[in-house]
Amino acid sequence: MVSLCLLPRFGLLAVMIGVLAACGGGDINISPSTADNSVDNSSVTTNTATPDPVDADAVCASRLLESGQEVRGDFRGNNCYYSRSFASAGTNIKSDILFSPLDNGGAHIFEGSLFIGENCSDDQCLAEKGLRRGGDGPTLTIEAGTTLAWQSNKSFLIINRGSLILARGAEDAPITLTSESDVDGTLTGDNFNAVQQWGGVVVNGFAITNKCDYEGASRGSLTTSDCHVSAEGAAGLDESHYGGDNDDDSSGVLQYVRVKHTGAEVANGDELNGISFGGVGSGTVVENLQVYSTYDDGIEMFGGSFDIRNFLGMYVRDDSIDIDEGYNGTITNALVIQAEDIGNHCIESDGLGSYSSLTDEVRQAKISQGINSAPTIENLTCIVSPSAGQGNFDPGAGWRLREGIHPTITNAMVVSAKGVDSDDNNYCVRVDHFGVTEPTLNGIVFACQDKVRSVTEADLVGLGASVTFANITGVTDPSANADSDLQLLEGMPQIYSLPYASMQINGANLPTGYSGGNIGGVTQGAGADWTQNWTFGLHESNEPDGQHWFEQ
Repeated sequence: MVSLCLLPRFGLLAVMIGVLAACGGGDINISPSTADNSVDNSSVTTNTATPDPVDADAVCASRLLESGQEVRGDFRGNNCYYSRSFASAGTNIKSDILFSPLDNGGAHIFEGSLFIGENCSDDQCLAEKGLRRGGDGPTLTIEAGTTLAWQSNKSFLIINRGSLILARGAEDAPITLTSESDVDGTLTGDNFNAVQQWGGVVVNGFAITNKCDYEGASRGSLTTSDCHVSAEGAAGLDESHYGGDNDDDSSGVLQYVRVKHTGAEVANGDELNGISFGGVGSGTVVENLQVYSTYDDGIEMFGGSFDIRNFLGMYVRDDSIDIDEGYNGTITNALVIQAEDIGNHCIESDGLGSYSSLTDEVRQAKISQGINSAPTIENLTCIVSPSAGQGNFDPGAGWRLREGIHPTITNAMVVSAKGVDSDDNNYCVRVDHFGVTEPTLNGIVFACQDKVRSVTEADLVGLGASVTFANITGVTDPSANADSDLQLLEGMPQIYSLPYASMQINGANLPTGYSGGNIGGVTQGAGADWTQNWTFGLHESNEPDGQHWFEQ
């Protein structure tokens, strides 16, 4: 006969009370920290008694403090609330932690910042903590359909070097990182696209950044020591660092993740991006990622080598895609849509960090080592508003490539024809320090009234097959059947690329010498539109009242 003391904990209060005496008494925790909702037990009929009420606290995450005390989120209404004693600047999470979806649209809401793992600013600290690569530190797991939100605009999320974020959302259950003001319904009407409601996300890794010095001839065989670059938001208790020589490092997984309403100034005055990737290695998986309404940049890569597939940057006030410090990953399928009245570059990119302070000898040495930025961007659509800019922001524009960068960009378009040209700097493309490392462009369409800066159209056309400029004066609708001289997009909601053979530029088909497939980040058809079902604010199901400015 099996002793009742050996029975598994079923979580049923009646069972636990029945075996309490047989097991010798004492305190028993009947509230598991997580619940498995993947099994439908509705057909079980062996127990017809009225079920006991669910322990509401059981749905909130818990953790052990260094003192050994357990702290748990407080369940109120539909949400779990986490005090600063649970997590804040200086109260880092140093063990694995899991957040699961809550019923009825509930969110895990944090009073302070959420910092995962320990920050080190020198090699000795890394050695003492046993941090050499992703996975040595704790893991933050966020299950599909979960929402995390922050109360304060001084708060943000950091994944420190060695730690992992495993955020595996799904098309029908995306993960959302946002503000409490978004969760509680405050952001409606004129505030629908509010920014600076909280800080944003910082992910740090051990990959290469050219802000550090390396020994070796070329990328792949480089070594370094004392490589500790201060990340954005780094000051005092908010401090974190990135960098190393492991381009294969992993910081985890971001799949079907939406980051909204970011860009607030944190404690040291930094205005954070939607997501800052510092030295993030190729072992990191980033697929189906959206940033929505952020005050600073959408995503910024400070070095590193990870790839991004399916990226939507929507209503970013500064640069939607910012590349710096030696990033050499690939971005495949990207859609950038600026707001009608504010937004700077679709792409702003630098080859070498702190370029202006480097001597020509140092610049050439870093370029010879292959640690200048050399991103590959395949299939990109930029819908740019040629605005005059507001406040601290420069005018709306397409791409700025500068400071020793060597990009390869294929199958891409920049369209600002839908907006009123309002500034001399509403260019489609600008290439600075031309000739240091020339960009490779192939299958590119530029449709802006202001075409180029720092180079000529002929310079760029000579770089690759099918680089084409549209001749535009005033507002022009680039969708099919609207203007026979300019047809790039299929129409509502004006994000889908026309097939290459159907595109019209200046009343003519594109050159026949190019045969690389579709131009642009999103095409229409069964399974082709990767933005469907999970993105926010783009499609009719969750966009603001009325049409987007670029649809009208």
